[in-house]
Amino acid sequence: MDAEGYGRLVLLALAFGWLGDVLLVPKGARRAFAAGLASFLLGHLLFAAAFLTRGAQPLWLAAGGLAAAALSVPVWRWLGPHVPEALALPVRAYVAVISAMVACAAGAFGATGDAPLLAGALAFFASDLAVARQRFVAPGFSNKLWGLPLYYAGQLLLAWTAGAGAR
Repeated sequence: MDAEGYGRLVLLALAFGWLGDVLLVPKGARRAFAAGLASFLLGHLLFAAAFLTRGAQPLWLAAGGLAAAALSVPVWRWLGPHVPEALALPVRAYVAVISAMVACAAGAFGATGDAPLLAGALAFFASDLAVARQRFVAPGFSNKLWGLPLYYAGQLLLAWTAGAGAR
């Protein structure tokens, strides 16, 4: 796929992220939260697809997958007991998909050397830990203090890769 196709996928992924942000605004609304989670999940799938269109170096893809899995297991052990039963399956699916997105970013980095792509995906992953902590474990301003800068930095880096970085 050409740079224009990559850019379209990234733009669509960012749009699903925007929709997810809007759906996460209502406090205590489980349906809105679940819909926001689904929107972000679709966005991460689109990011993963976009990354793979840039190419995927198999060793980097495998290493990224192993690293993401190694991180997601302790994340779920920490998070799982705090997640309401009705959201357990969607949150598990989300953890799996964002981990797969990171693996695809690692594979694309191995193929292209595009460091902002990998950094953006990692920042997005890390920012979601702040969201999970805020929603399920320990709400507080400190989550926003480190989570929001990582989230916006990740989004900006990924958007940048669709412009000057993808060419």
